[in-house]
Amino acid sequence: MLKRIYDWTLRLAGHRHAMVWLALVSFVESSVFPIPPDALLIPMVLARRERAWQYAAVCTLASVIGGYLGYAIGYFLFETVGRWIIAVYHLESQFTGFRDTFNHYGGWIVLAKGMTPIPYKLITIAAGATRLDLATFTVASIGARGMRFFLVTGLLWWFGEPIRDFIERRLGLVTVAFLLLLVGGFLILKVL
Repeated sequence: MLKRIYDWTLRLAGHRHAMVWLALVSFVESSVFPIPPDALLIPMVLARRERAWQYAAVCTLASVIGGYLGYAIGYFLFETVGRWIIAVYHLESQFTGFRDTFNHYGGWIVLAKGMTPIPYKLITIAAGATRLDLATFTVASIGARGMRFFLVTGLLWWFGEPIRDFIERRLGLVTVAFLLLLVGGFLILKVL
């Protein structure tokens, strides 16, 4: 079933309303949809490189707005809908440990994990369930999702088609490496 959803998502990239579909997929992926918007973003950027940055911006904005839906699920509906979504993705054990430390490091967790392959919906629901400050959630989400989608777009814009397979197979590795470089840079600046 997941393969069919992925193939359907890829077909949307060639649709005349692809930008609308990109926004919609980015929005719902932040709270319930299993396929990341990269499945649309990658072929769209490769097809129309002149619109690459616009696609990344739409992806980022829609994902952050969709994150508010995930936050609302966690805040208002965690005991019913939130627990069900977490169970569907078999993330119960991860969520328990995640929730315990979330309030203490909430903004940093959203920033760091929002860039990685960890499902963003887990982060948005956890933010609502733990009542993370909405301003902190918003700033961290914009930073995380923006870095993630602009990094993918930048790689595609710069390297074109040859980087596509690498990104599709190793997106997690690319984002973790970028995150480590970013944090390392901040640590170096702090020490100097």
